[in-house]
Amino acid sequence: MSQVSGAGLVVASRVPGRTADPSLVDGVRARLARRGTPPTDADVTAAVRAAGTVLGSRALAELGTAVRAEVLGAGPLQPLLDDPDVTDVLVNAPDDVWVERAGRLERAGVDLGTAAQVRELAVRLAAAGGQRLDDASPTVDARLPDGTRLHAVLPPVAGGCTLVSLRALRQRAFALEELVAAGAVAPGLAPVLRALVAARASFLVSGATGSGKTTLLSALLSLVPGDQRIVCIEESGELTPDHPHVVRLLARGANVDGAGAVGLAELVRQALRMRPDRIVLGECRGAEVRDVLMALNTGHDGGCATLHANTARDVPARLEALAALAGLDRAALAAQAASALEAVVHLRRDGGRRYVAEIAVVRRDGSGELVVETAVGVAPGGVPVRAAGWAALARRLGA
Repeated sequence: MSQVSGAGLVVASRVPGRTADPSLVDGVRARLARRGTPPTDADVTAAVRAAGTVLGSRALAELGTAVRAEVLGAGPLQPLLDDPDVTDVLVNAPDDVWVERAGRLERAGVDLGTAAQVRELAVRLAAAGGQRLDDASPTVDARLPDGTRLHAVLPPVAGGCTLVSLRALRQRAFALEELVAAGAVAPGLAPVLRALVAARASFLVSGATGSGKTTLLSALLSLVPGDQRIVCIEESGELTPDHPHVVRLLARGANVDGAGAVGLAELVRQALRMRPDRIVLGECRGAEVRDVLMALNTGHDGGCATLHANTARDVPARLEALAALAGLDRAALAAQAASALEAVVHLRRDGGRRYVAEIAVVRRDGSGELVVETAVGVAPGGVPVRAAGWAALARRLGA
């Protein structure tokens, strides 16, 4: 309800917390649409004021937050994404919303209304990420303006309700010391990781989905000397190194006519012309493996990438599968990888715990096969244990 003040201004008598009047949201959207430029938080606040709603400063801030969530953010899901302990928000149905908090899945007390409203939210978020989501294109993988990664699937591919997965991007990179304090890196492994970066070794960070690969890589890139130029090549811009000289190249999908796509392989080739000191591939999962290995074999040492793999020993098989997409046979891949890569840092996820499980070296065996051999592992209790590949790693790091 609202009432008219003595000055003739409309004053809201109740602010609905985290929700906003749909008519107010529609009015703000229409006002912002007439601007013709991407709206900012300040634009939304100004539009709320211009809508004739006059409130106290605290109430206006609360209403502005709710409207911004509806116009620029993820609506009722935005408070979950704003929680620093939440890494993923998963929508299975209007009343079936889950979050991953501190490494564990738990149900969130959020009701999104109806299946049609979930679909509407997913379509709006996809549009905010510059992507299309409709019956002709029922799946989408997009990066939202605030860095949040969106994946959505529409029915009937998704079954009864639109499925939405949101991964929050934390703007601040963790320092290696913080990862040690959190138990993600054993104290004895920290000097080895520092030495990998200092020695300009080229390495892969491997692990399963959600094991912390991007977090660790961001922390390691933060150790690169400030007078070196880092070129990050990604699909969704998730790397956040604390470094003064980082430039990004982001892949772009095709438009509705199927034209205009710029893939990771092309971006790797472009990065070679940008005077990089370190070439970083955010995630290697396709034919771009050929281009990044070729880049690291042309004098661009100190490069790195992340790779999905179950264990460090499985990395050769994973690379072979990706190389096949690029037309490289097994022997060619082994020659390229053994020359380009020197180490693999593998992360494991056990329940709610994510940690560096081993550091391995990359080499070819007597028959020419590509081998990843453990150099140092982590015993129960977080104690580093040297393994067969330690001598080779120590020689490379000058230890």
